[in-house]
Amino acid sequence: MHRTRSGPNGSLTPENDTGTTLAPARPDPELDDGDHDRMAHIVLEGYTPKKGDFIPAGPSVVEGIVNGTAVRALCGKEWVPGRNPGRYGLCPTCKEIAESMGWKIPAG
Repeated sequence: MHRTRSGPNGSLTPENDTGTTLAPARPDPELDDGDHDRMAHIVLEGYTPKKGDFIPAGPSVVEGIVNGTAVRALCGKEWVPGRNPGRYGLCPTCKEIAESMGWKIPAG
């Protein structure tokens, strides 16, 4: 049975500690070479039926930016918005879904 004692900065270390601390293994971070794979997405924030009031479909993009809440795009991608979507091309899947619903997509 190992006893523990308070080590540097209040950490617990085995009593027979040799002074070596092992850090837990961490997976290699996913490296990003830039914005080449980023896209602007379309988020359905809600809808208004012909006879009725607005029905929210989830967090709005503004809510996501302000509160750090994840939003879901038409294509299914979920993320916390924080970048200017005008810097990126439109996601082809979001565009296809929106056009199939009869929505007009503004020109770039």
